[in-house]
Amino acid sequence: MTRSKLTFIRFENGVWQAHIGIDEEPAIEVQYLGEPLNSASLSPAENGWDLSIEVPRSALSEGVHSFVISDAATTETLGDFTIIAGTPAADDLRAEVALLRAELDMLKRAFRRMYRDDD
Repeated sequence: MTRSKLTFIRFENGVWQAHIGIDEEPAIEVQYLGEPLNSASLSPAENGWDLSIEVPRSALSEGVHSFVISDAATTETLGDFTIIAGTPAADDLRAEVALLRAELDMLKRAFRRMYRDDD
């Protein structure tokens, strides 16, 4: 398979969709938890192929779940996607925003101090 480009379309109703820009039908392998996932399907589309991956119900649970999409013939990684759900995800996001706010406040104080010192 020649070099192809994977472009995300949408993730809706448990189905992750993307477009693969390549002429001939690709041999796609999707890995989840180190095992091949058999719920991927391809359909012809304008300028390539549309890829649909039914996400297993077990991946729609608390935690971080990663999927790797590769060319089965060359094992070249074409792309990946991650699903993050549950309470830890919300806590991580709040902690990250709090850290960003603290860093922004520190930068504002340093900028103001530098501006005062130049006068």
